Amino acid sequence: MFISVTRLRIRRLLDLPKFLWHTRYAEKQASKAVGFIGGRLLVDRHRTYWTLTGWESEKAMKAYRGSGAHGVVMKRLPAWCDEAAYTHWESADTIIPAWPEACERLKSAGKLSRVEHPSAAHEAREFPAPRLQPLIGGEIKPKSK
Repeated sequence: MFISVTRLRIRRLLDLPKFLWHTRYAEKQASKAVGFIGGRLLVDRHRTYWTLTGWESEKAMKAYRGSGAHGVVMKRLPAWCDEAAYTHWESADTIIPAWPEACERLKSAGKLSRVEHPSAAHEAREFPAPRLQPLIGGEIKPKSK
């Protein structure tokens, strides 16, 4: 399984409604995407959002990433975010990992995405662990074909 983790922090409250609107459509797109196994969304503190998804292959993840609603929102993230990071890895496991493992992977192997107004934490590659209590977010399940 190919795992993808993203962490995004929305810079301005004004951009949050647009981000959430597009996120909803990207979530629907993921659930229907070829090769999507499943995933999770997590709402963290300070307008920070995490995604954790599993794919049959890197090719399937990249096809989703660059198309449809997700492709549209990715173009806007540099303006909306002041922190953005991601990581990917191959897993022999057939279960989507837990948030603590995803965070550790992001800390150890995460890459920064381009943002127009980087925060000091972004430039220092500081990825605080996500808030898990209360856990706000949900599962993304593939639609039956």
